[in-house]
Amino acid sequence: MQAHELLRYFRIPELADFRQYVRALPTNSLMGLGAFSALTTLWCAMRPRVPKPPVDRSMQSVEVAGSGGARRSTLLDSDELLVYLYDDVRTVYDSFQRGIRMSNNGPCLGSRKPDQPYEWLSYQQVAEMSECVGSALVQKGFKAAPDQYIGIFAQNRPEWVIIEYGCFAYSMVAIPLYDTLGTKAITYIVNSAELALVFVDKPEKANLLLEGVENKSTPGLKIVVLMDSYGSDLLERGKKCGVEVISMKAMEDLGRANRKKPKPPAPEDLAVICFTSGTTGHPKGAMITHRNIVSDLSAFVKVTEKVISLNVSDTHISFLPLAHMYEQLLQCAILCHGAKIGFFQGDLKLLMDDLKVLQPTIFPVVPRLLNRMFDRILGQANTKLKRLLLDFASKRKQAELRSGIIRNNSLWDKLIFRKIQSKLGGKVRLMITGAAPVSATVLMFMRAALGCYFYEGYGQTECTACCSLTIPREWTAGHVGPPVPCNLIKLIDVEEMNYLAAKGEGEVCVKGPNVFQGYLKDPVKTAESLDKDGWLHTGDIGKWLPNGALKIIDRKKHIIKLAQGEYVAPEKIENIYLHSEPVAQVFVHGDSLQAFIIAFVVPDVETLGRWAGKRGLVGSFEELCRSKEVKKAILEDLVRLGKESGLKPFEQVKGITLHPELFSIENGLLTPTMKARRPELRNYFKSQIDELYSTIKA
Repeated sequence: MQAHELLRYFRIPELADFRQYVRALPTNSLMGLGAFSALTTLWCAMRPRVPKPPVDRSMQSVEVAGSGGARRSTLLDSDELLVYLYDDVRTVYDSFQRGIRMSNNGPCLGSRKPDQPYEWLSYQQVAEMSECVGSALVQKGFKAAPDQYIGIFAQNRPEWVIIEYGCFAYSMVAIPLYDTLGTKAITYIVNSAELALVFVDKPEKANLLLEGVENKSTPGLKIVVLMDSYGSDLLERGKKCGVEVISMKAMEDLGRANRKKPKPPAPEDLAVICFTSGTTGHPKGAMITHRNIVSDLSAFVKVTEKVISLNVSDTHISFLPLAHMYEQLLQCAILCHGAKIGFFQGDLKLLMDDLKVLQPTIFPVVPRLLNRMFDRILGQANTKLKRLLLDFASKRKQAELRSGIIRNNSLWDKLIFRKIQSKLGGKVRLMITGAAPVSATVLMFMRAALGCYFYEGYGQTECTACCSLTIPREWTAGHVGPPVPCNLIKLIDVEEMNYLAAKGEGEVCVKGPNVFQGYLKDPVKTAESLDKDGWLHTGDIGKWLPNGALKIIDRKKHIIKLAQGEYVAPEKIENIYLHSEPVAQVFVHGDSLQAFIIAFVVPDVETLGRWAGKRGLVGSFEELCRSKEVKKAILEDLVRLGKESGLKPFEQVKGITLHPELFSIENGLLTPTMKARRPELRNYFKSQIDELYSTIKA
C-alpha cells in the first residue's frame, strides 16, 4: 500500500488537502488552534527535565555491620563517619576565617531600623571588632582558655555574633542566657557557670542581673556590658553593689588600644554551653565542643551540596534564638561560606517587613511559623473559586515534586503562588524546619507554594542540633529523613511501652562526633543521657520506614513538646490542678503539632454539687458535667491554681472537657499502681481531643 493510500485509509488528509481543510475553518476555530498550540509549546519549553536524585529515595540509610542495628547515611562511601568536610576548618574559629577568605571582604552582618534599609558590616570589620572584644576580655583579666566562660544575654543582633566570635578567637566559651528561662534559672546558670561577666542588650536585663547581686543570689557577677545606651542611674546602681557597668563601645575601644594576638581553640575545646530549659528542676548545661559543631555543619553541607551549594551570594535571615543550637549551627554554615546574615528588628510582628527588605535566600523556620503562614494563605482564599484554584495549583505543583522537580517558575507560580513567594522576599531557595514536628499537610503545601528546597530535620541540643535530615528532592512528609553523615542512629527496646528494635521501633540513640560532652557539673544527668559506649539516649521513640528514613512516633518520658518547641510535664500540671475543690482526676494532653495543652477533668461526685451551688449553678451530677457554665468555672479555677503555683503561660490548659466517669483499673485507664495509662487515655479521648483543638484558638 502506497503512502497516499495509507493516508486515505486512515482518513488522514494529505498536505494539500490539509491546507484546504485549514483554510475552510472559521476564524475563531483557527484562533483557538493557535492558542492551544502556543500553550502546548510554552508548557513543553518551560517544563524542566526530571533530575536524577542525589540519593536513592528507596534506600536512604544502611545498617552498619556489627553495630547492633545502627544505621548510617548512604551519602557515606564507608562506615567511617564524617567529621570534617573542609581541610582548613576544624573549629568554629576556622570556619569564620574561611568565610573571610571566601567573601573577599563582602558584607557579613546586617541590621536595620524601622522603615530603613539594611546597614552592613563587612567581614573584615566583624573580624576586627571581634578581636577587639576578645582583647578587652583578656585585658580585663579573663583567661584565653576553654575553661573561661562568658555570658551573652541578648536578642539576635550583630553584637551577639561579634561577642561570640571574639570569645572563640581567644579560646573562651560562650554561654547564652534567654528570657524564657525565668529569673531563677538565670540565677542558677550565672552561679553554675561562675559567670563574672555578662553581655546584655538592654538596660532592663542589666537591672535584672544587678538585682541578683543586690540580694546576694549571684555574688560572683562583677561586670555587665551593655550594647544599648543606658542612664547614669544604672551606672550608680552597679557601683553600689560592686558591679562595673560598661558599654559595648567602651569594651571595643579598650581592646583596640590593647590588642592581643588571637589564641585559637583546639577542636576538642568547648565552644558553647547551651542550657536547656527542661521541664522540672534546674536547666542543664549541654557542653558543646568546636568539633561537635564543625562535624554537624559538615554533615549539613554534605547533604545539601549536590543540589544547593552555599556561596557568597546567599543571605540568611536571623530571627530564631541564637541561644539555641539550631540557629547557631545555621549561622556557622553561612559564615563559613562567606555569605551574609541579616537580623530581624527584634519584633516578630515586623518579620514579614524584614523579609521583604532583606530578600533572603536561606530561611530557617519552626512549625509554629509555618502553621501561621498556612492559615493566613488559606484565609485569603475566601471564595469557593479562589480556594478551588489554590487547591488545584497546589496539587499540580505537588505532582511535580513527586517526580523530583522543584521550581518557582511554573505557570502555577506565575498565576497563584508569586504573591506568597514575594512576601518572603522572592528569592528564597533553601528552607529548613526543625525544633518540633510539622504537619505533613502544611509541609507538603508550603513546599509546593514556595518552590524551593525544603528540608525537615530532627535532633536536640545534645547532638549539637541535627542528627537526621530529609534528603534533597524528598517530596514525602511525616518523617525526618535518614541519619546525617556525621552520626549513626539506632533504636533500642522500650519494653514497658511495647516498642521493640526487632520490629524496627524503639528509643532513638545517636552516636558520632556531633554528640555532646555531657552536662556542666552534673555527672548524674550526664550518665542518664550518655551511656558508657558513647550513645546519646534521646528519650524519643522512633520507627524505621522501609526506605531507611526515620519517623518519630512517641516520647519515652511523659514530656510533651509543643509546636513552638516548649516542653511541658503533664504530671506536674495534673498534680497542681488536682488541688481544685471540684476535681477528682485530671488528664493533661498536648500534641507536638499544637501550640497549647488541653485537659480532661473528672469532677468529684461528692463536692461538685456544693461547689457549683455556691456559684448559682444547680443540677444533677450528669447535668453539671454537661454545663458550659460549670466547665468555664472549673477552667478558671485550674488556671488560678496554675498561676499561684508558678506555671508558665504555655503550661496552662487552654480548654477542658468534663468527663463524668472515673478513670479506673477496670476500664483500663489506670495501672495497678493507680498511674494513668497515657496512651490508652489518648485513644479513649481521641474524638474529643480533635474537637477541642478544632474549636479553641491559641
